[in-house]
Amino acid sequence: MTEPHPLAEYTAHLRRGQFMIQRSASTGEHVFYPRIAAPGTGEADLEWVPASGLGTVYSTTTVRQKPPAPSYNVALIDLAEGCRMMSRVEGVPPEDIRIGMAVRARITDQDGEPLIVFHPA
Repeated sequence: MTEPHPLAEYTAHLRRGQFMIQRSASTGEHVFYPRIAAPGTGEADLEWVPASGLGTVYSTTTVRQKPPAPSYNVALIDLAEGCRMMSRVEGVPPEDIRIGMAVRARITDQDGEPLIVFHPA
C-alpha cells in the first residue's frame, strides 16, 4: 500500500477538523507546505503534529475587486512553530491588517474544500 501524497493527507486532516503541520523527527523543525522531504536537509522523517494555530502577520496585501465584489487580503503568516504559510485574515477590513498583528487559525470551507484562514487573536 502506498502512502498518501502529503497534500492529500494535510487536506484529510483539515476535513477532520485538525490543523496539522509536519515536523522533522531528526531536526525538530516544522515544515509547511506539505512535502515528502524537509527543505534544506532532505530528511524524509517528516511526521504530522498539531499546529498551535497561533501566528503573526509577516506580510499582507489588499486585493481590490470590481464592485460589488468585496476587497480581500492575501497574507503571509509566520506560525508560532517557525514556518510560514500563505492565507488570509478575516474578521477585519483588509486595510486594517498590519504586519506584526497576532492572529489565530481556523478551518473554514471554500467551494467544498477545507482551508485555513486567520482572525485577529
